[in-house]
Order: sequence, then structure tokens, then C-alpha cells
Amino acid sequence: MRNVLLIEPNYKTKFPPIGLMKLATYFKLRGDNVVFFKGELRDFILERIVEKCICHLSDACSSVDWRLKHDQILGYIKTRKREHLEALRIESLENWMYLYEWLNHYKDYYWKKEYLKQSEREWDWIGVTSMFTFYFDITVKTINDAKNLLKPKGTMMVGGVLATLQPDKIFEATGIQPHCGLLNKPGDVDADSDVIIDTLPLDYSILEEIDYRYDMGNAYYGSLTKGCGRNCAFCAVQKLEPDYVHFMPMSSRIEAVDENYGSHRDLLLMDNNVLASENFDDIIDDIIKAGFQKGSVYSEPNRLSFAVEQLKKKRNVRAYIRQAQREIVEYYKQIKDIEKSYEVYNILFDRGLFSVGSTTPENLIEAYGLIEADFEKMLSKKRPRRRIVDFNQGVDARLFTEDKAKRLGEIAISPLRIAFDSLDVKPYYLQAIEWSAKAGIKNFSNYLLYNFNDHPDDLYERLKINVDLCVTHDINVYSFPMKYHPLLGQHSHDRDYIGKHWNRKYIRAIQAIMNSTKGSIGRGKSFFLKAFGRNLEEYHTLLEMPDTYIIYRFFFEWLDSKKHPLGMSKWVKSINSMTYNEQQLFFSIIHDSDFGSQNISEELPTRVKFALSFYRNRRDDVAKENGELYILKKEFDALPKDLLNYIKNSCAGTIKFKRKYHTKV
Repeated sequence: MRNVLLIEPNYKTKFPPIGLMKLATYFKLRGDNVVFFKGELRDFILERIVEKCICHLSDACSSVDWRLKHDQILGYIKTRKREHLEALRIESLENWMYLYEWLNHYKDYYWKKEYLKQSEREWDWIGVTSMFTFYFDITVKTINDAKNLLKPKGTMMVGGVLATLQPDKIFEATGIQPHCGLLNKPGDVDADSDVIIDTLPLDYSILEEIDYRYDMGNAYYGSLTKGCGRNCAFCAVQKLEPDYVHFMPMSSRIEAVDENYGSHRDLLLMDNNVLASENFDDIIDDIIKAGFQKGSVYSEPNRLSFAVEQLKKKRNVRAYIRQAQREIVEYYKQIKDIEKSYEVYNILFDRGLFSVGSTTPENLIEAYGLIEADFEKMLSKKRPRRRIVDFNQGVDARLFTEDKAKRLGEIAISPLRIAFDSLDVKPYYLQAIEWSAKAGIKNFSNYLLYNFNDHPDDLYERLKINVDLCVTHDINVYSFPMKYHPLLGQHSHDRDYIGKHWNRKYIRAIQAIMNSTKGSIGRGKSFFLKAFGRNLEEYHTLLEMPDTYIIYRFFFEWLDSKKHPLGMSKWVKSINSMTYNEQQLFFSIIHDSDFGSQNISEELPTRVKFALSFYRNRRDDVAKENGELYILKKEFDALPKDLLNYIKNSCAGTIKFKRKYHTKV
């Protein structure tokens, strides 16, 4: 039996590592011990060391439940602070000096990094997944740190998106030759195995082993197709999934998940171009068979009972302790009756269930037996919720037909994501929306690529088209502008790429606008016109506006009523006062990638220097108590709602300056 460690680097991601979930299934089928971790590796190492310490303390003094003292033990090993040691109160125990020795042994073991000795390593096989190329640095650090945990004759595999796109870079930085592409051939991991790992069901239990919560945690994950069939320059699918697979039934996989891990509410599909499938009708039929027809609902199962049953069977104890502990504490927090709350508090407190570290399977099982009836009663009061099907990667507007739209309307799809990456697909996009709306689909959430080959004006037009479609078809269309990042070459490891028609100021402006709109643009034409301007002229004014003025726009417009020197009109006036040549110089400066208001040259013309002074980052001035604008912002926020609405409606979209010099991006 091998000890297998599966790692996802500690980057932010919405979706779980499907490849690692399949690997977990594979290794468990072979009888191996599997652990999954996402987070800082030093925290994982500390967790393992504390477990070893508790085992030795229990052997040395079985009369004490050392598990209940987990947090104090961890605190002492992690910080070396005596207050944690004193909280253990071991002086009264008969062999307290021996116990001190164990505590200090593991404290030194952690701080002196003795776990890095080859003789101390516990992992026979380590797998690290990778994602976006701009997560290169954090991924490389994770790989190099994980190498130090591998036994001398152990095996390490690195895979995923980044590993497939840039295997040479990964090898150069880590010495590990990555696995490229899918695990779709026999012997990909073990030469003696004919199992095709990519076809295995996912192990959902490993997601309970970590503190990190994925956005759609209560969903089935997977795809009904592979590949795309197109070869868009900005996309990696052709390299990741070069062969198109037209249909892989999902309903049987969902049945297996229900049996092994409990039922889930939603269906999150990662298909890259599902409309290209020759078996599209079979796909829709399979989704309906799985219970995701339009209008389908989901009743919350008893996840606590399920987790307790798995603990009784000793299945993935690390995962189900965490799940059951989280569920039982959440149940306690929802109790409104004071007497009942006090009763449950004592049940949990006496058994150490308020901390996952001090939780044991035995105490969880015992506690659940005491609260089971009331827990079931509370659960029965929860109303069923609508199910959702989400083709999260989006669908291709160019492949729509009216019949396909009708079929999509038969399932619980919400939202329908249709890519609108350029104005070239506009006629197909408009037709796809029309057919989908006619089929009864009401909610859309569409990706708008920018900073690629597009012009900033193109983004404005696509956003405006979506807002107009809401009115035309009485639907909800949420637009998500997505900044392009190259997959290879310069800037593939960072987020600093600037498209040929863009500049860094315009990129920051779009991000500032999206900051104000919380990342998306939805239904409401007046809202869009305030956010992006009533026309291209006002849109360009916003692009040139200081970032802080964009984020707190109405506040800086209101400052004009106070005759404040930082009022919006003062910024406009500073630009209007410049000559043609001064404006030319001014725009070239703020568009420059290296521009920073803190290093404005004294040799610049006075009017240019004054205009540039508005571009100082004033977010702290507005948001922090010691900021020079904080008091005024509080006054603005306290204005009556009617007056605030009047200010926003009367001022928004009216600020523009006279552009004597026509800027070229």
C-alpha cells in the first residue's frame, strides 16, 4: 500500500481539480492510502506533526484525552509560546516530564525542519495539478516544496493546464518532467495497470478534506464531450483536448456519485463546445434522465447522517470528520430556541466538537445520536430548491440552430452562457439569443473577451448589445468582461499583457468600472449608461479618468458642490486648460505602462503636472479613517436616499472634457 498525496496549489479557483478527483478514485481502487490538500504546505506539515505528537502523548498517558487538547498542542508547536504549554496543565500528571519531552521533541522537529530528512518522509507518490499559466510561480513553489516530502524512491507527477502548455518551463524550474494532456491511456500512472483514469468516476470525498470551499460546492462535475473542433488563437483547448469526443453519458456517473458520496443539487459541465457534438440530442436526453429537466427541484439530504455513516465504516475519516463537524456546528448555529441551543452547545462542547482538530469519530457518532431527531426535524423544514445546469465554459453561438435552442430549453439551464468574444460573431450571437429566448430561457451570463485583437470601443458595443437584448427579449443577460492573458511567451506567467489596441490606463479603467459593478453588467440600461457612459465619447472620458474617481465617481462629482479642489470638475478643467501639445504629452504619460503619480517629473509643464496630480491613488484617502477624504465620504453616504439618487441620476454620464489631441491607442 502506497501513501499518496494529491496537491492543488493554493491559488484561487472556482472549480475543484477534476483530474485529482479521478486519481483519488484510481489509487483507492488499488488499495492505496490517499490524502488531498490545498493550502499552504507548511500548514499541512504542521497538521501531520501534531497528529504524531498526539499519538505519542496518548501512548505515554492514556488517562488523558489528548485529542481534546489538539489546539493547545498545535499552538505550542507552531509558536513555541509558553502560554499554550501552560494551557495543557500537564504538571499534575504522574509522568509529566516525559510528556514535556514529547512536546518539545515535536516543537523542535517542526522548527528545525527535521521532517525534511529523507528518513522522515512519508509519501510514496505525490501528484500536483496546475491551472492558469499566470499561476506559474505559485505552482513551481508548490512542486519544489512537495519534492521535499517525497520518499527517496518515490514518484512525483505534475499535470494539468500549465503543465501541458509549458512542460519545458516546468521541467526547467523543478526538474520534474510533467505529464501532458489527459490521463486517457492505460499505464499513465502504473505500468501494470490497464485502467484508463480519465474514464473513472470522481472521488467527491476528497473535497471535504480541505478548508477551501469551491464556488459550486454542491454540484456534480464533469463533461459529456471532450475537445472543441475549433482552433481559436486565444484558447488552449486544442492542445489540452485535441480529439473531439461526441458523447460520454453522464447519468450513470451521477448515479454512482449518489450511491458513494450522496446527492448534489446542480450539474456543472465543463464541455468546451457541446454544440459541436453529433449526439447533441442524446446529451440533452441524458441530462433529463439524470433528473435535470426544466423545473426540476432538489431536496437537501441529511449530509450529517451520511458523513456519520461513512465514519462508522471508516471511509476517508479525514474527510468525513471535517464534513460532519462542519455540519453539526452549522446546525447548532441555526437553533433559535435558547434552551435547545444551550443543550446542544453542551453536547458539542463536552465532546470537543467546536474544533475540527479536537474532533474524533467516536464523539461525532455519539453526539449525532443525541441530536438526530431534532436535526432531522430542522432539515425537513427546508424547502426544495430549483436545480441548475451550467455549461460553464460557454457555448458557441455559431453552432446554434433553432432546434438546439429548443432542446436547451428542456433542461434546467440557468444561466445559459454564450461566448461573445468579438463583434465578428455578432449576427450569430443575436440569432442564438433570439432562439434561446423563444425557447423559454430567461437567464444568460456571457463572456466578453477583451485585450486580445479587439479595440476598446468593441467592448463598449458588445456590452451595450447585451443591455439592449434584455429589453428586446425581456431576458436577463449578465456580461462578464474577461481580460485576455497569453498562454505562451512573454507575460504568460503574469497578468501584465497589453493588447495592441489597449494601454495599461484603459485596462485599469475597465477593472475599476468592474470593481464598481461587482464584476458583471446586468439588466438595466440606465445602470449601464452610468457605468460605461451614454456614448463612446463619455466612455472614452471614463477610460481616461483617474481610477479612484471611477470607483467613487458620484462622490467626486458631489465634491463639486463643496467647491472641493478634488471635485470632478476640477479634474476636467485641468485637462481642458492644456494646449494641444500639452494634452498630447499628458495622454502619452498616463497611457505609459510605467506611469505612477508618485514620480511626476518636475520638468513637466505646470498644467500637465497639475492634471497628473489627480491620478494619485486616493483609495485610502476615501476609505480609511485617517484619510483626508474619509469624513466627507461619510457625509456623502449619510445623505438621504432620495438625494443620493438625484445626484447619481443628474450627474452620471455628463462629465466629459474637450479632447484637443486625438489619442491613438
